[in-house]
Amino acid sequence: MKYIFILFLLFLGCSPNHKELPNIFRYNEHKNISSLDPAFSKDLADIWATNQLFNGLVEMDDSLHVKPSIAKTWSISDSAKTYTFNLRNDVYFHHHNLFGDDSTRTVNASDFVYSFNRLKDKQVASPGSWVLNKVADFYAVNDSVFEIKLSQSFPAFLGLLTMKYCSVVPKEIVEHYGNDFRSNPIGTGPFKFKRWEENLKLVFRKNTTYFETDNQGNNLPYLEAIAITFLPDKQSEFLQFAQGNLDYVSGLDASYKDEILTANGNLRANYTQTVNMIRGPYLNTEYLAFYMDSEITEIQSEYIRKAVNYGFDREKMMIYLRNGVGIPAHGGFIPKGLPGYNQEVGFNYEPEKAKDYVELFKTETGIKNPEITITTTSNYLSFCEYIQRELQKTGLLVAVNVIPASSLKDSKANGKLDMFRASWVADYPDAENYLSLYYSKNFAPNGPNYTHYKNDQFDTWYEQAFTETNTVKREQLYTQMDSLVMTSAPIVPMFYDEVVRFTRKNITGLGINPINLLDLKRVKKVD
Repeated sequence: MKYIFILFLLFLGCSPNHKELPNIFRYNEHKNISSLDPAFSKDLADIWATNQLFNGLVEMDDSLHVKPSIAKTWSISDSAKTYTFNLRNDVYFHHHNLFGDDSTRTVNASDFVYSFNRLKDKQVASPGSWVLNKVADFYAVNDSVFEIKLSQSFPAFLGLLTMKYCSVVPKEIVEHYGNDFRSNPIGTGPFKFKRWEENLKLVFRKNTTYFETDNQGNNLPYLEAIAITFLPDKQSEFLQFAQGNLDYVSGLDASYKDEILTANGNLRANYTQTVNMIRGPYLNTEYLAFYMDSEITEIQSEYIRKAVNYGFDREKMMIYLRNGVGIPAHGGFIPKGLPGYNQEVGFNYEPEKAKDYVELFKTETGIKNPEITITTTSNYLSFCEYIQRELQKTGLLVAVNVIPASSLKDSKANGKLDMFRASWVADYPDAENYLSLYYSKNFAPNGPNYTHYKNDQFDTWYEQAFTETNTVKREQLYTQMDSLVMTSAPIVPMFYDEVVRFTRKNITGLGINPINLLDLKRVKKVD
């Protein structure tokens, strides 16, 4: 078997077209992978890898609906504070000789007790321990029933359980490897770990005992293997993709965006015959923020904050700076693709109205040359300079200050910046995650309310949403809260990001989702 696997790696690495093993999905991870332990799946690179190896109680589909995984059904009781999960009896951990004669074993409720206790263990120091902050207790009722009790109702809790942090792991394997479980993962997922040469290549093989099937009853996954390389830059990654040595590239990097896309975001003619492009909303809002406790008169003024919102063309910004990739943010803070989003609650491009607001500010304050400073990082300098040029047409002077990302992060948390660029990517797919930035009890640095926005009505609605179990009514509350925030304009939404995926024409079934999760169990590769 050792010599067979060496030949497999040689074929994988040396054959440009991989005709000998056509059913291998190949992609590059330029950010590298730090751990294959789901308890440490914080970054997208790690999440993509562990998603192939592990399952939890539930999972998220491409429409952000929670669906069964190891739990086949569940019920919610006790005023939405008790969750009872009924587990499947045909889910097996990947083969390992520590499991004894059968080299595997069935997952049971006690495995989830162990996995959750491990997630909470301060000695393990998982960055995902916060997922269980609202959990008061959990236990195995029997082998097939696992129960969780919350300290308070939290409608987004099922969404939290879809995160890879909450994957089930086998006690005997984790305790055998200790810290080395990161590079010796044993899970239940559609693929199993085969080999990892760090910084070079990572290989997963098909799990032939995987429990899920497709709509026709065929066993998943379809692919025989996944091969991940670690070229350190996006330009090299794209070159390998263009040459046919990779099956998939995610995202649009400045190094190749003009090579593959037109200014309007369409594939260029020389790629239409060999490449498919998939794009859709991504739960990421890019925005400018005002510090509402600032002593600067312009920052305190609702006139100036609204003038900024009305004063630049988001559509043109997307075309010129993003090749049309990204959704102009005419709504509020909740991004498109998430329930609660409403495109009517924000600002359109109205330069005359922006000029009027600037004039109103001048008249009421007597300040003849109002000025603001936008603090940003170098990665977003082009966006801020575009806004700078546009706003100066309204009579508002704009300076742009560029600082390192670490300095910006620290300064915005400590109220040292009057206006700054920021982004918010969802930790879990519920609008509460976004609206928490405007709850008065979350003032930074003790929470994510970097603007120090405060509104009593908002706080009341925000707290009400925690006890609202009706999904439709909760989403209506989210929209109301988003609209209320935008009436004071403490932020300037620039755009909602998009997931962009490029695949070779022979790849099908990849799909796309607003959390940019890579799910390969239904992917097919055709000669």
